[in-house]
Amino acid sequence: MDMPTIRARLLIVLAVLFGSVSVAGVPPATAAPPPGPLWFDDPAVTVQGGRFTDAHGREIVLRGYNVSGGTKLAENGGLPFASVADARKSAAALRALGGGNTIRFLLSWAYAEPERGRADTSYLAAATAQMKAFLDAGIRVYPDFHQDLYSRHLFDADSWYTGDGAPRWAVEAGNYPDESCGICLFWGQNITQNEAVKRASHDFWHNAHGVQDAFLATAEKTMAYVRQHLSADQFRGIVGFDPYNEPHAGVLDSGQTSRAWEKDVLWPFYERFRARMDTAGWRDKPAFVEPNLFWNANIDFQRQEGGLLDAGRLGPRYVFNTHFYDQKAISGVFMWGKAADGQYTGDFRTVRERAAAAQTAAVVSEFGHPLAGIVSDKAPTVLKAMYQALDSRLRGADWWSDPAASGPVLSGSQWQWDIYNGRHRELMNGNPGKVLTQGDAWNDEDLSAVRLDDSGKPVLRQDARLLDRLYPSASAGTTVGFTYEDRSRDGSTTLTWNPVPGSLPNVQRLVGSGQYGLLLWRSNGGAAPTELHLPASFPTASTTVVSDLGTVHAPPAYTASAPVGVAEEPGGAGSRRLLLTAPDSGVLHYALVTNGAAAPSAELLAAARSELAAWAAKEVSRRAG
Repeated sequence: MDMPTIRARLLIVLAVLFGSVSVAGVPPATAAPPPGPLWFDDPAVTVQGGRFTDAHGREIVLRGYNVSGGTKLAENGGLPFASVADARKSAAALRALGGGNTIRFLLSWAYAEPERGRADTSYLAAATAQMKAFLDAGIRVYPDFHQDLYSRHLFDADSWYTGDGAPRWAVEAGNYPDESCGICLFWGQNITQNEAVKRASHDFWHNAHGVQDAFLATAEKTMAYVRQHLSADQFRGIVGFDPYNEPHAGVLDSGQTSRAWEKDVLWPFYERFRARMDTAGWRDKPAFVEPNLFWNANIDFQRQEGGLLDAGRLGPRYVFNTHFYDQKAISGVFMWGKAADGQYTGDFRTVRERAAAAQTAAVVSEFGHPLAGIVSDKAPTVLKAMYQALDSRLRGADWWSDPAASGPVLSGSQWQWDIYNGRHRELMNGNPGKVLTQGDAWNDEDLSAVRLDDSGKPVLRQDARLLDRLYPSASAGTTVGFTYEDRSRDGSTTLTWNPVPGSLPNVQRLVGSGQYGLLLWRSNGGAAPTELHLPASFPTASTTVVSDLGTVHAPPAYTASAPVGVAEEPGGAGSRRLLLTAPDSGVLHYALVTNGAAAPSAELLAAARSELAAWAAKEVSRRAG
């Protein structure tokens, strides 16, 4: 029997057994996939149709952490880690404990170019080696030239604050006034109140003393070095480059608005950086460009018009890259209570809409909340609401009644993943009388999701149910809607913001008090499967999948012939994924994944599947109509 005949018969069998293909809509046979059980594993990512996509046309979601704020410190020479061994330990933990598939890797201009015109290849070599630790663990990487308050070299040895970014020579070229923030309760107030920071930032954007030229030259040398010292396979895991963290004008020119500054100053800088990427061999990778820092501030008097509104169509060579912190919650004044269901759906909807208008993908490359201090009690709800808003445009109370309004799943990198949290030894501004050991050891921040215990083992500082999440890491087609109820805790209280509605009693019974996720997507006709990251709380023996592709408790190991299966994620850290194979095109599929029922009966599974099929057909077709 020839291969086309075998494949056609296999599709008919799958249609009968799993309902994945209707009799009237059997898709044409496609070419057999390449050999190898996980032939579709390829870390390369591009931007197409406003989404991150892989070589097989699947929509990709980048989820992970910033690695790490240790780059802002001097103790490890502007690197996230003291050694490559620590980087490997961190990467394995990020996969196994944090559920991440991507990191934003911080780099320091001060250490990359300690003397004007000289790139420090020893620093670049060490940074590249630490990146390799993550790439080899199957984790995608996008480097970021990081700065906060322009440079630590602006600050006095006895200052309350410090910065990071520009090298000493760049600061000395400017002859800036003695730094002072006046009465500042938060380090970020230096951005708008410290004259030294404001003037230095203004000079950078206007290339005073040639500092921007020098930065761009160093960026090109850095990218060229990384490209030359990674293998071809490793370089495929580099998804792009973030040119400049949290850009701000410092001081606007006379008559200039924040929007005009983005158009006339910031965007030309990004075009120059993009050209440097091309020269350095990064032509096929996008620049992750950030708008004006305050474009989406959620305190009205901080917000400034922006969002790269005048940049036009960004397209595949740029990614719309933004940050979001709830400054109301962090202030302790403007939001007294805790976050609630749907708290940030509007803020993150704005990110989705701005990226869609620019015709490119979006990433929220920083978000988070303090884990120590007077507002740390808000962290469990704030972080849950932020992840909820990354997953969907809808609050949980509305999701089941209009899933097609859920929108694309956003990529994001939580701030931060610092294994040295609470164990630093940082001389603040070089002052031996101010040795910082607590928290993140930088301006009283304490946001790391991880730390080392007394045995040197990485452990989470936040609820694993919140951080290690079910999410669609690769969707073979177009995502229609997604939600995840993580059941994370606020103290002893379980936070359930998206309960299964009573109109689906069998699904409700199946999920019970367990975690669940539900993905709806339209297939693209490719052979590569849809993938969902399985948290550690979803061991195979406790995982149930209810889908039009198949209904199974304790799903089997993945094979190309099975529509529902489980496999390890790349990198060998032991993290796992669910793989769902739909060989058709344009068909609406659904998959509920839960750890709620210990041993569901065949009758319960069949009843739950029947309910979900009717619900999906009704709710999605209603919006389409």
